[in-house]
Amino acid sequence: MRRAGALPLACALAACATTNAPTPAPAPDGLDIQTVYAVGDIARCAHPDPRWSGAADTAAVVAAGLAADPQAVVLTLGDHTYPRGTQAEFEGCYGPTWGRFRERTWPSPGNHEYYSKGAAPYFAYFGARAGRGYYRLELGAWRIYSLDSNLAGEAQAAQLAWLKTELARDAGEAGEDTPPCTLAFWHHPLYSSGGHGSVPVMRDAWALLQQAGAELVLSGHDHDYERFAPQNADGQGDPRGLRQFVAGTGGAYPTPFLVPKANSETRDASRNGVLRLRLAPGRYDWEFLEATPPQLPNASPPDHGSARCH
Repeated sequence: MRRAGALPLACALAACATTNAPTPAPAPDGLDIQTVYAVGDIARCAHPDPRWSGAADTAAVVAAGLAADPQAVVLTLGDHTYPRGTQAEFEGCYGPTWGRFRERTWPSPGNHEYYSKGAAPYFAYFGARAGRGYYRLELGAWRIYSLDSNLAGEAQAAQLAWLKTELARDAGEAGEDTPPCTLAFWHHPLYSSGGHGSVPVMRDAWALLQQAGAELVLSGHDHDYERFAPQNADGQGDPRGLRQFVAGTGGAYPTPFLVPKANSETRDASRNGVLRLRLAPGRYDWEFLEATPPQLPNASPPDHGSARCH
């Protein structure tokens, strides 16, 4: 492996977008543009036939993108199966849908994986690609960290020590003229306006990543789509902070928003879909690709935009 205020009640289920979204712009022409499809909360195994499930809908979006771009990859943001992350669930409902591109998937575990002891079926299914639950890789001009937000105690301390070491090594290897951009992904969002809300377990990891100049954090857990402005580990808007996307829209079922958090720029719980990122040297573009039409009328168009790295 290479190393703003409350919204109307109707907004709880519809697509809710503030007016300060960045103006979208295409990624620059040139080499080293890496396309990534990212989402979590995917296969609800209560469905009698996975071919007609929400996971099948989102898998079709990803499959089309992967067919068009042989270099594109998938990042999964945990909760691959429901309810317990068992071997039978991975084989019976994840496999026929998202399992079709397992060899192009870089995963992170969710809490439902750990409903099976030690998340053993998850680790067995993804094999070496799951690492120890956390790992590092390079995609084009970007450095990527997959972390496990289910850890605590000594296991979490070991993960943080590993992350600190890897970030320091990356800083030492980076050229001053063209430093790489950095993205991290894990399951539980540090900030979320959804039903589960903000989960503080990864605050220390966020602080380490910001200190190292990282750009993006991707999470799932809440079954909605939300984009935040760059902020620090204490939830304060900070142009040098990390932008977080919550993309728990992989097919399980949508859940409503509660009270919007500070720095939340866009919220959408009206449809399933996948976040597509185009990671270019020094910048990134994003677009939410809907897999199902919005469930309520007058929903906003799917979110998209672009930004430069720090």
